[in-house]
Amino acid sequence: MKTALTIAGSDSSGGAGIQADIKTMTMNGVYAMSAITALTAQNTTGVTAISEVTPEFLKQQLDAVFEDIFPHAVKIGMVSSSRLIDVIADRLSFYNAKNIVVDPVMVATSGSRLMQTEAVKSLVSRLLPLACVVTPNIPEAQVLSGRDIATEDDMHEAAGIISDKCGCAVLIKGGHSINDANDLLYNRGKCIRFEGRRIDNPNTHGTGCTLSSAIASNMAKGYSIEASVTKAKDYISGALSAGLDLGKGSGPLMHNFDLKSEFAREKI
Repeated sequence: MKTALTIAGSDSSGGAGIQADIKTMTMNGVYAMSAITALTAQNTTGVTAISEVTPEFLKQQLDAVFEDIFPHAVKIGMVSSSRLIDVIADRLSFYNAKNIVVDPVMVATSGSRLMQTEAVKSLVSRLLPLACVVTPNIPEAQVLSGRDIATEDDMHEAAGIISDKCGCAVLIKGGHSINDANDLLYNRGKCIRFEGRRIDNPNTHGTGCTLSSAIASNMAKGYSIEASVTKAKDYISGALSAGLDLGKGSGPLMHNFDLKSEFAREKI
């Protein structure tokens, strides 16, 4: 069985972060492992507290995983400080990790800021050069590229800037009002446009975590970056279309929309 490791923060409400990643990886057919960067107290309405792990403890988590069950892919989500980014970059380089997907989580769906300013510089200089693909949304791509994005041409130019700067493929997610959820993948000078339909569902908590984890899962199984993105978008469309409605704010996706096991049946 293929394996995947998520390095991210914990979401106590289960809709994003480590919890969303593990659900997504499981539903996409790989064995999920985790290294937690921070504990968060959050729900569908916002983040109320963040408790970051120590660099030494994060190192111990990563060593424990890599020394026993080597992951076929690695997804990196919320990392709020440069000192943790340094640990992750060091250990991934040490173990020569493969199929690294970075979701540069800077702001939660609820609007809460999750990354310190100095950490963004470390992300660009230390972590993104190790990645196969980075998956920013429009606001994150603006930070990483240093330019405004108002059109699809802007998305193309910003993706090129990020790719040239960091040496990785770039998937800019177009769900932030640019278009109807069309994404743009820039890989080795080639642009691929992924058309999507905007699904009428206000419950989008954890969509970025889910998409990047699905991409990593497919890369772990041997799919190309392009095929992994295609399959991941199909999965997230299904999870959104299922229409789960939990919480008082922007609720979570239904990650298990395609689960038909006898163990998942509700009591009659």
